[in-house]
Amino acid sequence: MGTEIHGYCDQRFSRVAAAFARHFERGEESGAAVCVYQGDDIVADLWAGYADQRAGRQWVRDTPCLTFSCAKAVTAVSALRLAEAGGCDLNAPAAGWWPEFAAAGKERATGAQLLSHQAGLPAFRDPVSVTEAADPAAMAARLAAQPPEWEPGSAHGYHALTYGWLTGELVRRLSGQTVGEYLAEHIAGPLDLGLWLGGPAEVISRAARISRGPTPTAAAQDSNDPRDAPGPPGRTGAPGRTGAPGSSDPRAGVITAAVSAETADLARRAFGNPDPTSVPGGSNSVAVLSGGWPASGLLATAGGLAGFYRHLLAGRVVSPATLRDALAPRVSGTDKVLGVRTAFGLGFMLPSESFWVPRAAQQGAFGHVGLSGAIGMGDTSRGLAIGYVTNRMGNGAAAGTRAARLVSAVYASTG
Repeated sequence: MGTEIHGYCDQRFSRVAAAFARHFERGEESGAAVCVYQGDDIVADLWAGYADQRAGRQWVRDTPCLTFSCAKAVTAVSALRLAEAGGCDLNAPAAGWWPEFAAAGKERATGAQLLSHQAGLPAFRDPVSVTEAADPAAMAARLAAQPPEWEPGSAHGYHALTYGWLTGELVRRLSGQTVGEYLAEHIAGPLDLGLWLGGPAEVISRAARISRGPTPTAAAQDSNDPRDAPGPPGRTGAPGRTGAPGSSDPRAGVITAAVSAETADLARRAFGNPDPTSVPGGSNSVAVLSGGWPASGLLATAGGLAGFYRHLLAGRVVSPATLRDALAPRVSGTDKVLGVRTAFGLGFMLPSESFWVPRAAQQGAFGHVGLSGAIGMGDTSRGLAIGYVTNRMGNGAAAGTRAARLVSAVYASTG
């Protein structure tokens, strides 16, 4: 008996429902949800499977799920909103609002460079515990004192975890709030979005449980069905490549696929410190889910994630001018951490090897992916907003291709 798919899907977007259902049929999902807006209209809002398979708890419409690096876009928008209100000039040195950041040769680094992975601080120099990671002031102080890996602005490299405390410090300095507090008061609360950075106990108690799960069926891996391979394997679920042969940790794929020992070392430090797996429960632990890690700790419902991009496109979060500026490419080329071509605006991934989108989306797509395979994205040219969340991390290409199939189905439905 197949997994029952719940929710609503406009007949015009039946391809989305079909792709979503196939993931369950092929054993690629435990629990997941996808939501799509066209303008302000919901055209797909689907969920299925288990939020916690061990406990037998079913996924429901408002199940929150850890979306990992989808957090970066939310944190960046919080900073953009404050800058727009006159809090700072992002093209001026960050030391203007963060004097301590001028240390160790970073006095000319700009706010825009912090928001576009150019700061040269992709990893902490010294070990950081999960407990310490819940203190944004302490994390920011570490980064302010640390010398950069490269001269800020001279190159770019994915700041997997440090991005949140660099960009989040702008939010903290200008608002007096953590990113999670600012998000709740100024964005998620007023717009009624299921988004949390530092989840309260009630939200954590009903969150989906992240699982590695078994490798997908041989049929799923060896399919000749063109519907199952709309984009390059492994390019969507996590920045760079996800998964590695024999590994249950998707971060391992980023490291083993590195083009050089130097890149592998940088990736290892960027993705693994602080390490959520160092505490009991790992990414499911209260310590991690309540810690408010602003680069990787976003709990979101599919509707909340899609709704975030819907409201961005409508000018309800920041002005259209601020969004246009944020989507202007700031960097594009080989990433010093991932070793593949990446492209970033201010906080957003743009179409590249690490953010695969179909040809029809190349002109207007922006957003961010997460290590699990989650994706949040918008499209300025088509008025589309998409949120996909999953609690099955996936192995190898499975993490990335699930989102790629769903996104491809959305665009195929729009003609």
